[in-house]
Amino acid sequence: MLRDNLIMLRNIRGLSQEEIAEKIGISRQAYAKWESGKTVPDIEKCSLLADFYGVTIDSLMKTAKVEGRNMVPAPKGKNVWGSVIINERGQIVIPKAARDHFGLMEGARLILMSDDDEGFALIPAEIFEAKLAALSQFASMK
Repeated sequence: MLRDNLIMLRNIRGLSQEEIAEKIGISRQAYAKWESGKTVPDIEKCSLLADFYGVTIDSLMKTAKVEGRNMVPAPKGKNVWGSVIINERGQIVIPKAARDHFGLMEGARLILMSDDDEGFALIPAEIFEAKLAALSQFASMK
């Protein structure tokens, strides 16, 4: 899992093993051994790798699967909860793990926002309204 994630993250960045090794202060050979699975980095090096790639150590070490496919380790604070299906009434069910993570209960209000090119997002209404109020207050300070 770690080796697959290291290869995937390095390729996404378009960097060589040597460039990554230089950034975290090790030899290219040491990094190559991690990618081949011959050795694994110590916890300090895992921390440096996670910081460099912008992921958690946990997501660096594990490969998340969604619908049977390996997923790219998510950046810190970002999550992949799986897919949802829209039913005939246009309703979706948010996965339980996501509901638990955000404390969403029956009757929770969510704001639906969208970008024509990238899709849409759901934001808890309380967070959206608080940010909107702060923005309004800031705008009125002129």
